[in-house]
Amino acid sequence: MWCGRTRALLRMSGLWPTGVLGRRPLNCSAASLAGSNSPRCWNCGGLGGPLRGDRFFCPQCRALQPPDPTRDYFSLMDCNRSFRVDTAKLQHRYQQLQRLIHPDFFSQRSQTEKDFSEKHSTLVNDAYKTLLAPLSRGLYLLKLCGIEIPEGTDYEVDSQFLMEIMEINEKLAEAQGETAMKEMESIVRAKQKELTDNVSRAFERDDFEKAKELLTKMRYFSNVEEKIKLKKIPL
Repeated sequence: MWCGRTRALLRMSGLWPTGVLGRRPLNCSAASLAGSNSPRCWNCGGLGGPLRGDRFFCPQCRALQPPDPTRDYFSLMDCNRSFRVDTAKLQHRYQQLQRLIHPDFFSQRSQTEKDFSEKHSTLVNDAYKTLLAPLSRGLYLLKLCGIEIPEGTDYEVDSQFLMEIMEINEKLAEAQGETAMKEMESIVRAKQKELTDNVSRAFERDDFEKAKELLTKMRYFSNVEEKIKLKKIPL
């Protein structure tokens, strides 16, 4: 009951994160996999519609093809499906793809290709942002494993952690001046670093239940980070 009251206080004060993870059976076989069919080109009818690898264009007429709906972010960004990601390689891949499919390069092409380039560019942007940040990357990995995260679902977090979050937010509310704010940033950064390392180990062990728990805690601290950013903005 005490834990329930604590959550109620957190919700009232805006500290309870939205969309925290719910409990449901884990099933990595639900991950998105590429299909085996190869649709025909929308323009010339040749084989090779949404093509594998980096072949975004029809090999016959060179028309830009629509995004492959079966391709996940890791495949698109040429990354192993893992929590550990080489961010320098990820950034290089992002820049490479934007040079290939950015809408600016299709201003003189057909309207269909313009529309496809917009969709490709949006997809690449979303993939890059998702895989760049540890929290969103971890949540996306869980999603690929068939673990849905319904909005507004409460996930069991121990009462000691909830008290820690409340204390940190109380300190943040009282913090005044640049020195105090830097101290708060340092505390939260260290907590996120520790949680990120633990999430990585959980995924390496295929311990998805533990990963869910840790990512939920990361989401709490992410909310605190947003509060710090807002407080640093001059009124």
